[in-house]
Amino acid sequence: MRLHRQHPDQLIVGLVSISDRAATGQYEDQGIPALKDWLDKAVVQPSQYVTRLVADEPQAISNALIELVDEVGCDLVLTTGGTGPARRDVTPEATLAVATKEMPGFGEQMRQISLRFVPTAILSRQVAVIRETDSHAALIINLPGQPKAIAETLEGLKDEAGQSIVPGIFAAVPYCIDLIGGPYIETHEHVVKAFRPKSARRQPTA
Repeated sequence: MRLHRQHPDQLIVGLVSISDRAATGQYEDQGIPALKDWLDKAVVQPSQYVTRLVADEPQAISNALIELVDEVGCDLVLTTGGTGPARRDVTPEATLAVATKEMPGFGEQMRQISLRFVPTAILSRQVAVIRETDSHAALIINLPGQPKAIAETLEGLKDEAGQSIVPGIFAAVPYCIDLIGGPYIETHEHVVKAFRPKSARRQPTA
Protein backbone atom coordinates (compact mmCIF):
# COMPACT_ATOMS: atom_id res chain seq x y z
CA MET A 1 0.00 0.00 0.00
CA ARG A 2 1.41 3.36 -1.05
CA LEU A 3 1.79 5.94 1.70
CA HIS A 4 0.73 9.54 1.16
CA ARG A 5 2.64 12.52 2.52
CA GLN A 6 0.97 14.51 5.27
CA HIS A 7 3.12 17.47 4.15
CA PRO A 8 4.79 18.09 0.75
CA ASP A 9 8.25 17.94 2.36
CA GLN A 10 7.60 14.88 4.50
CA LEU A 11 10.16 12.10 4.22
CA ILE A 12 8.83 8.55 3.89
CA VAL A 13 11.39 6.18 5.36
CA GLY A 14 11.67 2.41 5.23
CA LEU A 15 13.57 0.88 8.16
CA VAL A 16 14.73 -2.72 7.73
CA SER A 17 16.42 -4.77 10.43
CA ILE A 18 18.13 -7.84 9.01
CA SER A 19 18.68 -10.61 11.52
CA ASP A 20 17.64 -14.25 11.74
CA ARG A 21 17.07 -13.99 15.51
CA ALA A 22 15.12 -10.73 15.42
CA ALA A 23 12.96 -11.94 12.53
CA THR A 24 11.96 -15.06 14.51
CA GLY A 25 11.39 -13.16 17.78
CA GLN A 26 14.38 -14.64 19.62
CA TYR A 27 15.52 -11.19 20.67
CA GLU A 28 14.13 -7.67 20.55
CA ASP A 29 15.48 -5.64 17.67
CA GLN A 30 17.36 -2.49 18.71
CA GLY A 31 18.31 -1.17 15.28
CA ILE A 32 14.93 0.15 14.16
CA PRO A 33 14.20 2.04 17.43
CA ALA A 34 17.70 3.57 17.26
CA LEU A 35 17.11 4.72 13.69
CA LYS A 36 13.72 6.22 14.52
CA ASP A 37 15.10 8.06 17.55
CA TRP A 38 17.97 9.53 15.56
CA LEU A 39 15.85 10.59 12.59
CA ASP A 40 13.25 12.19 14.87
CA LYS A 41 16.05 14.30 16.38
CA ALA A 42 17.71 15.16 13.08
CA VAL A 43 14.91 15.86 10.57
CA VAL A 44 12.83 19.03 10.96
CA GLN A 45 9.60 17.81 9.33
CA PRO A 46 8.36 14.64 11.13
CA SER A 47 8.86 11.56 8.95
CA GLN A 48 6.58 8.62 8.23
CA TYR A 49 8.11 5.22 8.93
CA VAL A 50 7.50 1.74 7.58
CA THR A 51 9.40 -1.05 9.33
CA ARG A 52 10.36 -4.59 8.41
CA LEU A 53 12.16 -7.40 10.28
CA VAL A 54 13.81 -9.71 7.77
CA ALA A 55 15.90 -12.88 8.08
CA ASP A 56 19.41 -13.11 6.62
CA GLU A 57 18.15 -14.44 3.29
CA PRO A 58 19.13 -12.62 0.07
CA GLN A 59 15.77 -12.94 -1.67
CA ALA A 60 13.81 -11.91 1.44
CA ILE A 61 15.98 -8.80 1.83
CA SER A 62 15.70 -7.86 -1.85
CA ASN A 63 11.93 -8.40 -1.78
CA ALA A 64 11.56 -6.11 1.24
CA LEU A 65 13.59 -3.36 -0.43
CA ILE A 66 11.61 -3.61 -3.66
CA GLU A 67 8.31 -3.48 -1.75
CA LEU A 68 9.34 -0.42 0.28
CA VAL A 69 10.47 1.53 -2.78
CA ASP A 70 8.11 0.39 -5.53
CA GLU A 71 4.89 -0.24 -3.59
CA VAL A 72 5.09 1.85 -0.40
CA GLY A 73 6.87 4.78 -2.08
CA CYS A 74 9.70 5.31 0.42
CA ASP A 75 12.18 8.09 -0.41
CA LEU A 76 14.86 6.63 1.85
CA VAL A 77 15.39 3.05 3.02
CA LEU A 78 17.87 2.35 5.83
CA THR A 79 18.90 -1.19 6.64
CA THR A 80 20.73 -2.36 9.76
CA GLY A 81 22.63 -5.61 10.15
CA GLY A 82 24.10 -8.29 7.91
CA THR A 83 27.05 -6.33 6.48
CA GLY A 84 30.04 -8.23 7.91
CA PRO A 85 32.10 -11.08 6.41
CA ALA A 86 30.18 -13.96 8.04
CA ARG A 87 28.49 -16.45 5.72
CA ARG A 88 25.01 -15.28 6.71
CA ASP A 89 25.88 -11.60 6.13
CA VAL A 90 24.30 -10.99 2.73
CA THR A 91 22.72 -7.53 3.03
CA PRO A 92 25.10 -5.78 0.59
CA GLU A 93 24.60 -8.41 -2.10
CA ALA A 94 20.79 -8.26 -1.69
CA THR A 95 20.91 -4.47 -1.86
CA LEU A 96 23.08 -4.36 -4.98
CA ALA A 97 20.69 -6.84 -6.62
CA VAL A 98 17.86 -4.25 -6.60
CA ALA A 99 19.98 -1.23 -7.55
CA THR A 100 19.90 0.88 -10.68
CA LYS A 101 22.86 3.00 -9.48
CA GLU A 102 25.54 2.37 -6.87
CA MET A 103 26.59 5.25 -4.57
CA PRO A 104 30.02 4.14 -3.30
CA GLY A 105 30.85 7.35 -1.43
CA PHE A 106 28.44 6.48 1.37
CA GLY A 107 30.17 3.18 2.12
CA GLU A 108 33.59 4.78 1.94
CA GLN A 109 32.59 7.49 4.43
CA MET A 110 30.94 5.03 6.82
CA ARG A 111 34.13 3.02 7.05
CA GLN A 112 36.21 6.18 7.57
CA ILE A 113 34.02 7.14 10.53
CA SER A 114 33.99 3.67 12.07
CA LEU A 115 37.75 3.26 11.72
CA ARG A 116 38.13 6.12 14.19
CA PHE A 117 36.68 3.76 16.81
CA VAL A 118 37.56 0.18 15.90
CA PRO A 119 40.10 -1.36 13.50
CA THR A 120 37.60 -4.09 12.62
CA ALA A 121 35.58 -1.46 10.72
CA ILE A 122 37.68 -2.49 7.73
CA LEU A 123 35.58 -5.68 7.68
CA SER A 124 32.31 -3.80 7.16
CA ARG A 125 30.79 -4.03 3.68
CA GLN A 126 27.98 -1.46 3.78
CA VAL A 127 26.81 -0.17 0.42
CA ALA A 128 24.37 2.51 -0.74
CA VAL A 129 22.37 2.48 -3.95
CA ILE A 130 19.61 4.22 -5.86
CA ARG A 131 16.60 2.20 -6.97
CA GLU A 132 14.57 3.80 -9.77
CA THR A 133 11.20 2.97 -11.30
CA ASP A 134 9.41 4.87 -14.08
CA SER A 135 7.76 7.22 -11.57
CA HIS A 136 9.83 7.07 -8.40
CA ALA A 137 13.34 6.74 -7.00
CA ALA A 138 14.77 6.07 -3.55
CA LEU A 139 18.11 6.03 -1.77
CA ILE A 140 18.91 2.77 0.05
CA ILE A 141 21.74 2.71 2.61
CA ASN A 142 23.13 -0.21 4.62
CA LEU A 143 24.01 0.82 8.18
CA PRO A 144 25.79 -1.00 11.03
CA GLY A 145 23.85 -3.16 13.46
CA GLN A 146 24.72 -1.52 16.79
CA PRO A 147 22.72 1.57 17.90
CA LYS A 148 25.87 3.48 18.93
CA ALA A 149 27.52 2.80 15.58
CA ILE A 150 24.32 3.80 13.74
CA ALA A 151 24.34 7.23 15.39
CA GLU A 152 28.07 7.74 14.82
CA THR A 153 27.74 6.84 11.15
CA LEU A 154 24.77 9.12 10.50
CA GLU A 155 25.90 12.05 12.63
CA GLY A 156 29.69 11.96 12.24
CA LEU A 157 32.29 12.99 14.79
CA LYS A 158 32.40 16.27 16.67
CA ASP A 159 34.95 17.85 18.99
CA GLU A 160 34.21 19.05 22.52
CA ALA A 161 32.97 22.38 21.16
CA GLY A 162 30.49 20.62 18.90
CA GLN A 163 32.42 21.32 15.70
CA SER A 164 32.41 18.64 13.03
CA ILE A 165 35.61 16.59 12.73
CA VAL A 166 34.33 13.97 10.28
CA PRO A 167 30.97 14.61 8.58
CA GLY A 168 28.30 11.95 9.03
CA ILE A 169 26.77 10.41 5.96
CA PHE A 170 23.34 11.95 6.59
CA ALA A 171 24.77 15.37 5.68
CA ALA A 172 24.62 14.26 2.03
CA VAL A 173 21.25 12.50 2.17
CA PRO A 174 18.87 15.49 1.72
CA TYR A 175 20.62 16.76 -1.42
CA CYS A 176 20.79 13.25 -2.84
CA ILE A 177 17.04 12.93 -2.34
CA ASP A 178 16.58 16.33 -4.03
CA LEU A 179 18.49 15.07 -7.06
CA ILE A 180 16.35 11.94 -7.46
CA GLY A 181 13.07 13.88 -7.23
CA GLY A 182 12.17 13.42 -3.56
CA PRO A 183 10.97 15.93 -0.94
CA TYR A 184 13.08 18.84 0.33
CA ILE A 185 14.48 17.66 3.67
CA GLU A 186 15.76 20.06 6.31
CA THR A 187 17.78 19.02 9.34
CA HIS A 188 18.46 20.40 12.81
CA GLU A 189 22.00 21.70 12.41
CA HIS A 190 23.02 20.92 16.00
CA VAL A 191 22.52 17.24 15.13
CA VAL A 192 23.71 17.17 11.52
CA LYS A 193 24.04 19.99 9.00
CA ALA A 194 22.68 19.07 5.59
CA PHE A 195 24.96 20.00 2.71
CA ARG A 196 23.50 21.62 -0.40
CA PRO A 197 25.22 23.88 -2.93
CA LYS A 198 23.89 27.45 -2.78
CA SER A 199 21.97 27.00 -6.01
CA ALA A 200 19.97 24.14 -4.48
CA ARG A 201 19.01 25.83 -1.21
CA ARG A 202 15.45 26.92 -0.75
CA GLN A 203 15.08 30.56 0.15
CA PRO A 204 13.41 31.14 3.54
CA THR A 205 9.86 32.46 3.30
CA ALA A 206 9.11 35.86 4.80
